[in-house]
Amino acid sequence: MPCRDRLGVPYEVTLDLYRDGLPYGTVGERCGWFLARLTRVIADARADGGPQAGEWPDPEDRFPDGEGELFAFRYRSKVDVVGGGELRCQVRTLPSWVPARPRRRGAPLGEWQVVRRAFLEAWGAGGVGLRAELTSGRLAAFVDGLVGDAEERLGSGFEMEPNSNLVNGAVRFSRP
Repeated sequence: MPCRDRLGVPYEVTLDLYRDGLPYGTVGERCGWFLARLTRVIADARADGGPQAGEWPDPEDRFPDGEGELFAFRYRSKVDVVGGGELRCQVRTLPSWVPARPRRRGAPLGEWQVVRRAFLEAWGAGGVGLRAELTSGRLAAFVDGLVGDAEERLGSGFEMEPNSNLVNGAVRFSRP
């Protein structure tokens, strides 16, 4: 059950995925509240005083809930929506070897550096997949854009889908 006093009014959205201007898949039945909440927790994780600031000095490496899956939206109902698909996001830590420059005799050969990135993967109804590697800033902009688009459509008389329990007047929670 959503916490309405902190996160606003819950609402439903279904995401229609497009690739090169053509329908690709439909996912995320009833994911609006989750996306609005995710916008907030990404901003908290990126904050300079956030809990990950010491471990990950670069805000682009800071993601909520450590490593693993942030979300997975799938196609759920064959009756309500034509199409199918999946949209998921996983956070991974990527090590890379950085050679030392200039290399002198007796100097270290290099060092391991790690970064954290979100991998956003989409699978269409036809089984074709796409993947994007995002920093936390780009993921925040993507999710914020989804929420903003949904709220803009809701505010301008967005039509409800069949069997929807959409709550009108959904708003994003803004940080003080």
